[in-house]
Amino acid sequence: MTFSDIFKTSFLNNVASVSILDMLLAMVLAFAVGLFIFFIYKKTYSGVMYSSSFGVTLIALTLVTTLVILAVTSNVVLSLGMVGALSIVRFRTAIKEPLDIAFLFWAIAAGIVLAAGLIPLAVIGSVIIGVIILIFANRRSGVNPYIVVIRCADSASEKAAVEYLARKTRKCQIKSKTARKGEIEVNLEIRLAEDNTDFINELSDMEGVESAVLVSYNGDYMG
Repeated sequence: MTFSDIFKTSFLNNVASVSILDMLLAMVLAFAVGLFIFFIYKKTYSGVMYSSSFGVTLIALTLVTTLVILAVTSNVVLSLGMVGALSIVRFRTAIKEPLDIAFLFWAIAAGIVLAAGLIPLAVIGSVIIGVIILIFANRRSGVNPYIVVIRCADSASEKAAVEYLARKTRKCQIKSKTARKGEIEVNLEIRLAEDNTDFINELSDMEGVESAVLVSYNGDYMG
């Protein structure tokens, strides 16, 4: 056995299984597609607390998936080992927004398709998905709802406050009511007739009304 035979191992033979040009092209395209996914996520996010780290995760997930699939497609034996290794991975992070799951699968799918060499499918498919999400994600039918929280001293002031809101708004509906000794708290969903919230000031000045709070409601609702 010569000195050169010692280094003729299967490990070193895999060094040139993927060319440098293929690596650079795949990773650059993965970064571009991941950046596009991050842009769509940022434009369509409608939750309460925006997480910039999740957007960066989408870019990183596209790159990592591309890297893994490049390795898998270059070696059949490695692909079997990779399946066994990834099967033990468990993710414990809670997904708060249902649309976030679609973005995660989008990033993974884009990385897989890019690493497989199907560049037109990855690029054109991502553009189509992004346009569809932009159109439908933030689409709202009707007027944005608001929640009004009123604290009243008795039932008479509660009735007067609800009737006042019904006159000043397009829609007024009681969502919940809490009654305690000497205090009644009512939560109402309203739709504004116009972009004027001065009625809350007048409502808080009514006799028997201790406080009135107007809160924008960004959750899902039926128009």
